Amino acid sequence: MSFHRTPDPAPGAGAAGEGQARAYDTGFMTSYLDTLMLVERLHRLLLDVIKDEFERLGILEVNAVQALLMFNVGDNEVTAGELKTRGYYQGSNVSYNLKKLVEMGYMHHQRCEIDRRSVRVRLTAKGRGIRDIVARLFAGHARGLQDGAVLSMDGIDEITIALRRVERYWSEQIRYIY
Repeated sequence: MSFHRTPDPAPGAGAAGEGQARAYDTGFMTSYLDTLMLVERLHRLLLDVIKDEFERLGILEVNAVQALLMFNVGDNEVTAGELKTRGYYQGSNVSYNLKKLVEMGYMHHQRCEIDRRSVRVRLTAKGRGIRDIVARLFAGHARGLQDGAVLSMDGIDEITIALRRVERYWSEQIRYIY
């Protein structure tokens, strides 16, 4: 998939302002598409970093998506639906991964007493061990980013604020469709 494409001029742009509007739109559009590709690439790299750590430790039965899922469950008890709506698991089948993690003894599941259709999951001691490995990995990354002057607290805050704005904007776009 290629995001790079020169956008069409804005509808109704007059000859006088057309060049300036097109230059702005083209520049912003190019930067926006670069950002989208970077976010996607960062997500894939995150999964690769987790996979490499687990291979280094000789833990081969858990994949990166499953490890990230366990990290995000943490000490909570959640439903499969809640995990799906959080959206951390792009391109993966959350139900399948939960089933595998239960079978391998990393997660415990139980039908909700009130709504028998709903299943609640939580980490077992074995799952908390995986969560702890990912937590240590991320803590090491945070230290390395700060110590290596890759990002300051202000820099990481700016990134987070900007990405939350995009998240809100995209969420609003979805809501307007329905």
